[in-house]
Amino acid sequence: MTLNEKAVAPKDPEVQDAQFFAAIGYLSFLCFVPLALKRENKFALFHGKQALVLFIMELAAAILKVVPALGDLVFTLAFVVFGILSLIGIVKVLMGERWEIPVVSEIAERITF
Repeated sequence: MTLNEKAVAPKDPEVQDAQFFAAIGYLSFLCFVPLALKRENKFALFHGKQALVLFIMELAAAILKVVPALGDLVFTLAFVVFGILSLIGIVKVLMGERWEIPVVSEIAERITF
């Protein structure tokens, strides 16, 4: 094996089955897709719950936008932060990893279906 070659481990079938659904879950209200269609898949459920918490936080930031001056700042900052977290979440899903988003994952663990 040369230095440029990496040993690729076979993907977990559960992860492979749920990657698409878990990835689109990080796109705003599409967080309900993995929660509804892949309930039995732990990988999809894990990412779906985190995406749901991010979506609720996005909604809260949007509601705060009605507050004059400060609301616009909070919304803009939240939009950037949640967008970056969602993008990282999608990348982690496509890599087949379970990435616990700080604070968000703690809230998501409390969600039961």
